[in-house]
Parts: sequence; structure tokens; C-alpha cells
Amino acid sequence: MRKQHVTVVAAAVSTTLVAVAVGALIRRWKKRKEQELRQTRNMVKKFASECGTPVTKLWQVADDLVSNMKAYLDSSNESSTLNMIISNVASLPSGEEEGFFYGVNLQDTNLLILCARLGGKNKPISDLHREEISIPSNVLAGTSEELLDFIAMEIAKFVQAHPENEDGSFTKRKKLSFTLSYPLHKALPFSGTTFQRKSSDDPVELISFHFFILHVRQGLVKDLNRALKNHGMKMHVFALVDDSIGGLAGGRYYNRDSVAAITLGMTTNAAYVEPAEDVPSVLAQSPNSTELVISMEWGNFNSPHLPLTQFDVSLDAESSNPGNGIFEKLVSGKYLGEIVRRVLLKMAQETALFGGSVPQKLMTPYMLSTPDMAAMHQDTSEDREVVSEKLKEVFGINSCTPMAREVVAEVCDIVTERGARIAGAGIIGIVKKLGRIETRKSVVTVEGGLYEHYRIFRNYLHSSVWEMLGSDLSDNVIIEHSHGGSGTGALFLAAAQTQTPRGDI
Repeated sequence: MRKQHVTVVAAAVSTTLVAVAVGALIRRWKKRKEQELRQTRNMVKKFASECGTPVTKLWQVADDLVSNMKAYLDSSNESSTLNMIISNVASLPSGEEEGFFYGVNLQDTNLLILCARLGGKNKPISDLHREEISIPSNVLAGTSEELLDFIAMEIAKFVQAHPENEDGSFTKRKKLSFTLSYPLHKALPFSGTTFQRKSSDDPVELISFHFFILHVRQGLVKDLNRALKNHGMKMHVFALVDDSIGGLAGGRYYNRDSVAAITLGMTTNAAYVEPAEDVPSVLAQSPNSTELVISMEWGNFNSPHLPLTQFDVSLDAESSNPGNGIFEKLVSGKYLGEIVRRVLLKMAQETALFGGSVPQKLMTPYMLSTPDMAAMHQDTSEDREVVSEKLKEVFGINSCTPMAREVVAEVCDIVTERGARIAGAGIIGIVKKLGRIETRKSVVTVEGGLYEHYRIFRNYLHSSVWEMLGSDLSDNVIIEHSHGGSGTGALFLAAAQTQTPRGDI
């Protein structure tokens, strides 16, 4: 009996010790989790602070952009981070243009061909047709002649499928506008040459840069026209410009107060109208014009007031163009998802955000696209179900806590708000350069998937403009979505130039 009693006591003591040990382990686990949660929250808070864009900072960015624009146009000894390009567009639409027009938009490895009938600014676009064509890899890898021949062949097929008149004829010889969805100064994939400015404050090099762009552009226009002629096309390519200039043409067609156009998609750029008197004559390509259309190439803009973080610095250092494209790396769709991925990776490594091991795919650069990021950010379900689905789909994260899903959404919000508000500051900078903030209404056209499809990004951009201008002046800057959608700017340019004598181009 006594032996049995001792055994019972020993078992009880053993059970108590196990319970104590388990309790200690649970307490230690809870403490570690609380510490990781605290660390995660501190990282989010620090990141949000570093990405902060109060109105005072936004005005500093806008003022720096104005200074860079003035320095570049003055060709002075002042440094500018902009490589602005004065286009050879002789005139913008008046809104009175009518007729059937064709346009082409080159989107990296895709070709967008469009046609439509314009009936004046008081009538909607009609008979709009668009066809997106993927350029085969063997054509892209071939000679410039092969690529241009492919483009001309596709244009010929499109025109045959969508003729101006039922009998397939043209009412007059058509002018064709050609817009590009990436900066011209990076050199076209078929230009065969590039020009890299070594100094931002050398006036001689500035002029050389502009003549290089002019040479490349004129050469390509000539070659495109030759290819079109070889395919029996009675069309004349008159312009090869950034699609932001196309967006500006579309805005001007509907409103004479349209002064700028912004592209916010996978890349970003801005174009605006500058009084000819403020541009050195050596840079002006349309000497008889009272206003000149300028592609800002603003993706390369930089300012000490831009809210850069360690994640932006590492992204830039590991990019194909370190030290360049700083503004684009904060604003454009190509990079927003990558910044989010870098932040989440650091949290996974330091706070076990997604469990004890770091997901392998989370370590892969550019794994998170901005559309996937937007889907997570704009998830309104109670349990962030879309966030959970995207984390599994993109990174192979099969399960994560509700807290982790909230953190992911919050990081997306921080990155989006910063990018959109900085873009808004850029818009205000352009309008300020033109001296129109307090005196006149200005319309700015915006196009691109980032603006069109990312609702929260669009809302943040609008709110930044309103905050910067205040209730007294906010009505003076009107932001509109582009008319007709992406690429249609080429149609409006073609319409304007059809009214312009060929010798003026």
C-alpha cells in the first residue's frame, strides 16, 4: 500500500513538473510572439514614417522639379536631373478636326494599331477599332529593317481590315502618328545606337543630346515611311513621340486649357506645353510655333526631398540603371510591387512574419507584380481573403495569420500612398512652372493602368493635389482620365497634323 502511495505521489509530481515545463514553454512562446509582433509593428511604423509625404515635403519636391525644368531650359551651369526633349510636333489639336484617322503605339514588345472617326470636340469618338499585336521574338532579335517591315506589314493589314471608306480608298493622303510607351532617350529597340549624357550641366552636351534625339527620330521616321511605301501604303509617318505627348494632344482636343499629360503605368513620363519664348532657339524644332510640346522624361528626376528608404536604395543599387530613374522607381508600376516584396522579406527574416522559415519565392526579385499588389491592397473582405490567396499564389505561402495579412495590406498602402502623392507633387510642379496655379484653370490628362485600374492610387494622387492647393486654389487644377484610352493620343496627333502643311513638320 505504501509503495503504491509513493508511486502515485511520484506520478503526481512528474505530471506537475511536465505541466510546469509546458506552461513555461507556452509563456516563452507567447513572449517571443509578442516580441515579434512588437518588432513587426515597429518596422511598419518606421517604414511609414520614412515614406511620409506631408504637404511641406510635397511642395519641396514640386519646387525642386520646377528648378530642374528651368535649369534644363536655360542651358545654364545649374545642374538638372531632367533630360527633357522638345518634340517636333508642329501643332496640337484645336478640337475642330474631323475625319477618319490612324495611329500606332509601340508598347515595348507589343504594337497597338488604332483607327477612329473624329467629329469635333462636341461629338464622341466613333468607329474606334484597336488591335494589339505581339512582336515575335525573332523579329525583335533581327535587324531594324526586319522590324520596321513587320510593323509596316501589320499596319497595311489593319488598314485593309478597317478602311476609311467602304471601297477601301482614302479621302486624302493620310498622316500617321507613331507614339512610344517608353522614353525615347533610352533609344528604341531598333535604333541601333544610344546616347548617354555624362554631365547634366554642360550646355554643349545638352545640345548634342538634342541633336542625337533629332537624328534618331528623323532617321526612324524616314525608314518607317520607306517600309510603308514598300507595302503599298499611301500614308506618311510625321511624328515619333512619347505617348504622354499623345495624351496631351487628346486633352487639348477637348479643352484648350489642357497643358500637360502624365503617363502612370509600368513606366511614367510627363509632357507639357511650354511657351516658345522660354525655350532657347537652338533647342526649338518648330521655330514658327508660339508654344512647344516637351517630353519631360521625368522618370529620371531626383531631389534630396524625395522620401527614400533603405529598400529604395537597395533596389536602385541592384537595378540595371543605378543612380538613374529615381523618380520612376518611386512612382511607376514596374517598381511598386518590388518595394513591397523587399519590405515583406525583411520582416519575414527578422520577425518571422510568415512563420519560422522564409518563403523561398519571397526572396526572388520582382516576383510581386503591381497588379497583384493592388489586388491585395484593395481587398475589402473581412478576413483579407484576397491577400491570403495572392500570398499563396505568388509566394507559395500556404497559411498566414490574420495579423500578417493586415501587415501586408498596410505595407501596400504605405508604398502606394507615397508613390501617388509624389506623382501629384510632380503635376503641381509642372503647373507652377507655367505660372498658372493662381491665375488660370489648368487641365492635366492622366493615362496608364496604374491610374486607371488602381483606385486607391488614383484617390491618393487626387487628394495630394487638393491638399497642396487648398480649398481656394484646388479648382484651378483639373485632373482628367485620358480620352479614348491608352494609345488613342496617336489619333489626335494625326488629326492635328493632317491640318498642318507638310513643310511645317
